[in-house]
Amino acid sequence: MSKFKPVPEQLELIKRGAVEVISEEELTAKLEVSRKEDKPLVIKAGFDPTAPDIHLGHTVLLRKMKQFSELGHDVVFLIGDFTGMIGDPTGKSEIRKQLTREQVMQNARTYEQQIAKVFQGAKYRRVFNSEWFIKKTPQDFLRLTSHLTVAQMLARDDFKQRYTAGKDISILEFIYPLLQGYDSVELKADLELGGTDQKFNLLVGRQLQKDFGQRTQCVLMMPLLEGLDGVQKMSKSLNNYVGINESAEDMFGKIMSISDDLMFRYYELLTDVSLSDIRNMKKNVSEGKLHPKEAKERLARDIIEYYYSAADAENASKVFASRFSGGTTDWDNPDNFEIRKISRSEWKDGKLWICRLLTLSHAVKSNSDARRLIQQKAVMLDAAVLEDANLELPLPRDRYLLKVGKKQFLQIVVDE
Repeated sequence: MSKFKPVPEQLELIKRGAVEVISEEELTAKLEVSRKEDKPLVIKAGFDPTAPDIHLGHTVLLRKMKQFSELGHDVVFLIGDFTGMIGDPTGKSEIRKQLTREQVMQNARTYEQQIAKVFQGAKYRRVFNSEWFIKKTPQDFLRLTSHLTVAQMLARDDFKQRYTAGKDISILEFIYPLLQGYDSVELKADLELGGTDQKFNLLVGRQLQKDFGQRTQCVLMMPLLEGLDGVQKMSKSLNNYVGINESAEDMFGKIMSISDDLMFRYYELLTDVSLSDIRNMKKNVSEGKLHPKEAKERLARDIIEYYYSAADAENASKVFASRFSGGTTDWDNPDNFEIRKISRSEWKDGKLWICRLLTLSHAVKSNSDARRLIQQKAVMLDAAVLEDANLELPLPRDRYLLKVGKKQFLQIVVDE
């Protein structure tokens, strides 16, 4: 008897939350052969260590990798220490700043402990793509470039937009998709995971495997998780993220600040709650049988219990309740916050310094007062303690909720 579950059961778990599978027929056939031969599929996902911290947005892919591992497949966590020095141009409007090997490796070291928090004992292989790229000769790289044309590259949306706008595109950026694709050749991957923004790169892997005489990998794309603002994808630079190494209390407060609609997306992508339970919960909220705050508290507890413990989740819930009891501090009811309007023109190039915002809203008298309060952790933004006095707040947010000191609860509205 095979150690692998029946293919329909595997597919049900694999497809949860997925946006697209290329192709489901191919994947079904691979899974059937895997089960018949009792041999795991090679599942690949690559991560360039261009930043030291992992947030919940990254865990959408990591949790899917864990699911493949729990199904018995050979999961490869590929650290792009070589490609990380170039930087993936996907979604970028200008040439990326290159990192040194020291910076990349320092970031890669921080991944180990954070990945362990997500996988929680599930097996995976860690591989660095420098293992094969440092052995390549200049001729090898030149031959690799012959597998894609300039026309194919310029058909890619982000490159097309930059080219049309007259913005520079380096030859090095053209090479990046080839390097990511070649990783699949080296690993003989049966399936590669990636975000929806990675489609071009993922398909290059299929093409290169075909060119090198291999069976082509399937592709499974996961959605890009919206950040706390519910608009843009989760990103540390936009301060709309929840880091998995943040304190349980800060994680709880941030999760409680998301919208009711976004809550259910987080349930599907970030928890193990069954889809039927999520549907029932959503139905009960819409019919008024369950208060959305209760559902959100369960979400926060589930996520914190996963990364910390049940005791930490309970304590974070109590801390949150003590901070925001009494109505006027209920982040789910922004109407209880005093409205302060700030002209959209104050956002220069779409950004406004947090200290400047606090001054313009008359919450403090000066930028130095604002900086001091932030350093004292006396300012909260959207239910999370603000720690970075250099933070720049982005548009297109229409409002920000602030708690300044113990008594000021402000709803900052962007005014035309």
